[in-house]
Amino acid sequence: MKIAFVHDYLVQYGGAERVLEALTEIWPEAPIYTLIHDPEAVHHRFDNKIIRTSFLQKIPFAKKHHRIFPPLMMLAIEQFNLDYYDVILSDSSSFAKNIITNSSTKHISYCHTPMRYGWDDCQYYTQEYSFPGIVKKISPFLMNYIRMWDFQATNGVDKFIANSKFVQGRIKKYYHRKSIVINPPVEVDKFYVTADDKIKDYFLLVGRMMKYKKADLVIKAFNKMKLPLKIVGRGVEFKNLQKIAGPTVEFLGRISDDELKKIYSEAQAFIFPQEEDFGIVAIEAMASGRPVIAYRAGDIEEHLEDRLSGIFFEKQTEDDIIKAVEKFKTIEFDSNYIRQQVLKFDKENFKKQVENLVLST
Repeated sequence: MKIAFVHDYLVQYGGAERVLEALTEIWPEAPIYTLIHDPEAVHHRFDNKIIRTSFLQKIPFAKKHHRIFPPLMMLAIEQFNLDYYDVILSDSSSFAKNIITNSSTKHISYCHTPMRYGWDDCQYYTQEYSFPGIVKKISPFLMNYIRMWDFQATNGVDKFIANSKFVQGRIKKYYHRKSIVINPPVEVDKFYVTADDKIKDYFLLVGRMMKYKKADLVIKAFNKMKLPLKIVGRGVEFKNLQKIAGPTVEFLGRISDDELKKIYSEAQAFIFPQEEDFGIVAIEAMASGRPVIAYRAGDIEEHLEDRLSGIFFEKQTEDDIIKAVEKFKTIEFDSNYIRQQVLKFDKENFKKQVENLVLST
């Protein structure tokens, strides 16, 4: 069986790229087709793979500013000639699933989400990034065309895999298609539980600093409570968040894997204030035995048991976060129980499910 992968763009190392890595472990000889590849930005994780990029690779500034090129990405993804392959496995949250294949090639799409800035977040797309003024002006006129193109292009997908039940619902709503749920892999064995008497006094926030992740609300809440908060990660909002942080908030930036494991395992609790399609960092925190204080939205509702593995809050407000932290203090959590709930996300389990699905198609 001749198989190839299609990935949106390799310009950051996040959850989608971890999925792609796991897929390449199943089929190590399969080439990867992607719009843009920046080896340094993905920490050279795919340097030993066959990478085939689009014409966007040669456009100046495309690697760092790819989000201002939606019409060109729409064109570029359709230019890949994939007739040679029996199976195409696309790994997509935007363009990769919209490839064109011939009638004899099976196309299975691992969908992290229907294109968010085309559907749910189209009104906020230009607010999240520092786009040039002309881009902000024309984007609203392009969105209707992008949605139509995105919907029609999914006719070429033979089978959808959703990364969560939450995304399964979005695929049904926007694409009118059924899907099977296979959660992304999390390397749960790399994380560990710390003895209760070794837990420190800080709370933890991990992730890219972007507006939708609502780190500003967490910082303001912890400023009011005067409780220690450690923040791991960087992103477009990093400097803005530093400006509003009080003396109990510590920014650690990017840290090593070993440091991250230790920081997870010794935190009082992990704060998860955003809606995600699949929040890997929350699963990593639970794999470390730490309870999660989470906004009740997105995929976290599928994995978190209120008062057993964490606490939910209902609104994205400072007051709701403060109330949730106060509630957290009144409950005793079992670290080993919390960890047991997420062992199902083991990478080998993911690989087995995907391989069985592809081979049965």
